[in-house]
Amino acid sequence: MELKFRPGQTIRIGFAFFSICAFWQMYNNIVPLILTNTFHMNETLSGAIMAADNVLGLFMLPFFGALSDKCKSNLGRRKPFIMFGTIAAVILMVLIPMIDNAYFANPAAGKQALFIGVLGALLVAMGTYRSPAVALMPDLTPKRYRSQGNAIINLMGALGGIVYLAIAAVLYSKAKTEGLEHVDYVPIFAIVAGIMTLALIIVLMTVNEKKLMAEMAEYESAHPEENLAVDDGSGNATLPPEVKRSLMFLLFSIALWFISYNAVETWFTTYASKMWNMALGGASKCLLIANGGAILSYIPVGFVAGKIGRKKSILIGVVVMASCYIVGLVYTLGNSEFATWLYVIFALIGMAWALINVNSLPMVLEMCKGSDVGKFTGYYYTFSMTAQIVTPILCGFLLRTVGYGVFFVYAALFMILAFCTMIFVKHGDSKEGKTGLEAFDFDD
Repeated sequence: MELKFRPGQTIRIGFAFFSICAFWQMYNNIVPLILTNTFHMNETLSGAIMAADNVLGLFMLPFFGALSDKCKSNLGRRKPFIMFGTIAAVILMVLIPMIDNAYFANPAAGKQALFIGVLGALLVAMGTYRSPAVALMPDLTPKRYRSQGNAIINLMGALGGIVYLAIAAVLYSKAKTEGLEHVDYVPIFAIVAGIMTLALIIVLMTVNEKKLMAEMAEYESAHPEENLAVDDGSGNATLPPEVKRSLMFLLFSIALWFISYNAVETWFTTYASKMWNMALGGASKCLLIANGGAILSYIPVGFVAGKIGRKKSILIGVVVMASCYIVGLVYTLGNSEFATWLYVIFALIGMAWALINVNSLPMVLEMCKGSDVGKFTGYYYTFSMTAQIVTPILCGFLLRTVGYGVFFVYAALFMILAFCTMIFVKHGDSKEGKTGLEAFDFDD
């Protein structure tokens, strides 16, 4: 049988990632402000707490990815994890701003301990379903279409982020927050909880995972030539040595560009406040524009990947991002206020991140068979999460001890290192070699 790319199906699957990205955009923007402003923690300690999700993810994401590979629920392999994880996260997340408000009104060690405990439980809930949610698209998409599928999935994720940023820009503009001793974040947490609940309902009601998985199993049986993994005779798939080398260089590259990008994502609101005198709303607008640049780029990136390949697309994205960070560094050396032309730089950052993000996970999954998608998704997250464990702490430490001027130096350096390791990746491009509209081959 022959399967074509199904954009409508991929959009419906993408609502799981939509909700995840809305949550993490809010978490990375607001929680550092709560830790530093309400609980008065320094940058290194708050950075360590911000890295806790990645410490948990380092173990949980590979574990739950591989566990979901073996799940035989009537709902499918991935949907049970998505359902229970989202419900638990929604319940826990609404407690965060309530405890924040209670601590500000009457500080007490017990409330601080409760805040950290709820935050930890929330991170566990999110960790149980991220790998299964991400694995759902490649589960149901032939390998040669996974860059195109990932373009749509990342578009959905960016839309989740941009929805949050737009709401934050309206609710927490400088005019509304300037001079306030304390900011109430209950409204934004409640809105994001509602978004996550609605997204879950869409996935549960519109994606027939078991039926689609049966179609994919039949397709894989008919196309064994698409597997780089080789059966070792015992029913287990192994990678040839040259493919293993490519996989390791690719995973190291993923770690390096996440060290760079997550530092910007985590610390930019604080950096903009200290170096450019910007409020949360203004800093959120910069990130909103970056997400807008990514959104405009995701579908064209699919065309680019189909024409020039995944590896070249990633290398272009890495070069553009490093260049943008260098521009930010040079500008800040001579200026202490934000300039409107810098919005162009943030748009370019978003476009470059789209080139990288759309193609990296499909390159990893190109090297596995369908029954191992969750496990290899876990490998991807092992390296990306390890990077994100290190970078909030390391960057926060450098900001505190060296100064905020090191911010863009740090981001650019690790992007340059990612370019160097990516050069050695020799496998993972789509074998189909289609270009232009043929690369999408729509069917829905």
